[in-house]
Amino acid sequence: MKKKFWLLLAALFTLTLVLSACSGSKEENKNEGEGKETSRSKELNLVITSEPPSLHPGLATDSTSSAILNNVFEGLTTRQGDEIVNAAAEDISISDDQITYTIKLRDAKWSNGDPVTAYDFEYAWKWVLNPENASEYASMLYPIKNAEAYNKGKAKVEDVGIKVEDDKTLVVTLEQPTPYFLEMLAFKTYFPVNKNVAEKNPKWYTEAGEDYVTNGPFLLDSWNHNKDITLKKNPDYWDAANVALEKVNITMVESEQTAATMFDNGEIDFLGSPFQTVALDAIDQYKSEGILKIKDYAAIYVYKFNTTDEILKNKNIRRALALAIDRQSLIDNITKGEQKPALGMVPVAIKGFEEDRGYFKDNDVEEAKKALEQGMKELGISKPEDINITISFNTSEAHAAIAQFIQENWRKNLGINATLDNSEWQVYLDKLSNLDYQVGRLGWIADYNDAYTFLEQYDSAQNGNNDTGWENPEYTRLLRESNKETDPEKRLELLKQAEAIIIEEMPVAPIYYYTNLSVAKDYVKNMETDILGNIYLKYVDVE
Repeated sequence: MKKKFWLLLAALFTLTLVLSACSGSKEENKNEGEGKETSRSKELNLVITSEPPSLHPGLATDSTSSAILNNVFEGLTTRQGDEIVNAAAEDISISDDQITYTIKLRDAKWSNGDPVTAYDFEYAWKWVLNPENASEYASMLYPIKNAEAYNKGKAKVEDVGIKVEDDKTLVVTLEQPTPYFLEMLAFKTYFPVNKNVAEKNPKWYTEAGEDYVTNGPFLLDSWNHNKDITLKKNPDYWDAANVALEKVNITMVESEQTAATMFDNGEIDFLGSPFQTVALDAIDQYKSEGILKIKDYAAIYVYKFNTTDEILKNKNIRRALALAIDRQSLIDNITKGEQKPALGMVPVAIKGFEEDRGYFKDNDVEEAKKALEQGMKELGISKPEDINITISFNTSEAHAAIAQFIQENWRKNLGINATLDNSEWQVYLDKLSNLDYQVGRLGWIADYNDAYTFLEQYDSAQNGNNDTGWENPEYTRLLRESNKETDPEKRLELLKQAEAIIIEEMPVAPIYYYTNLSVAKDYVKNMETDILGNIYLKYVDVE
């Protein structure tokens, strides 16, 4: 009986421990579920400004779409920090004349289990170049032999320098040596598309689901239009062992101030382009807290002019408007992000363009008035008050504040009246594309670290990214010559001559060179933008 008694006590004691453990575990789990760190575990919470205009790599032109595409797709190369490394490509060999690239693909799978093949890259690239598909970024592929000719209806698709030797071997022939071609291969327009899926369903890219097939580190798990997007780790990604995050929740929040409040309340873990931007009103607060990061950024903020407009077709009017902007005061009092006044078209973060080229002075009101007087004479306008300009921008507190500042500059310095017009992002992009505006803001981020990416979009009025109606034969000639020039110094000189022409004609008023501002919770690791403003979630971790 004594033995049984002790066994009974032992059993009761053990049961008590088990019950206590269960009870404690339940309460602990409840507390953990309420806590931020455990509930986020290997999840990351982010925001973007709007519905992505397109999640097709061959149609997307904007940073919001790119923020998603860069993480669900992967090109032949990718960026790791500011280095270019192989991705879908296992090996890339370049001929001695730097014209032919022979690319061996690694063993990798699409998210539906299909093997990623050279045919998928060939299909995607030729789809972009097919003029029927109206890809605005088709010019990104123009370094490839006969790509431009095919895109403009002057060559056959078979003439394009993209050939498949076998499932794992792609041979690309260029028009001339292109020193930044490996960088271009990392850009979204060069991403592959699953040929079998796309041919069966031409609208494969419009919804999350079994047809949205990707090859990157994350899957498009859900897409509630105009509301949110969820990414999930791709277990079949070739380098899945080095992807830490399991899930990324991305909410669409148009207001920068709302996004800042969400960050302050712990609802999101990071704030900074391309995942929304730091609200102007929050910059001083985050600086004082010591959490604001400011990085160099190969990007420019500009005001584009519609040169088909009755007033803005005049070069002197355009120059007057551009010269009468006090950029440094705008930076000091409005944007507050240590940006630099843009006095050229190529940011100082770009190789070879670090120094001020001295094309014009900031806030040169005297020269602006001279240009205005000459322009009015040429147009038969008697007084500045007769000129009415509409400044268009996409909905944003920051863009509105900048527009108001420039509106006041023009009123005070030139006597010109300006009205403000804001639109939702996709509507705004359509306005620019259709030249349904007078003056419109836009940011341009480098697609690769070379001046050509900032100058090429204006090589003709038909370029899908031009949006100004302007073109200049000498400007185009200089850009073409720069592509053929193999001497780096001579090539830089040609690009600077082209830059001088576009600044003289002023179809675009450069405003400032961006910096990249961001804040992150201290448990978010390795979430850094590169110089082009990309964030690859593959490298991010949550502790």
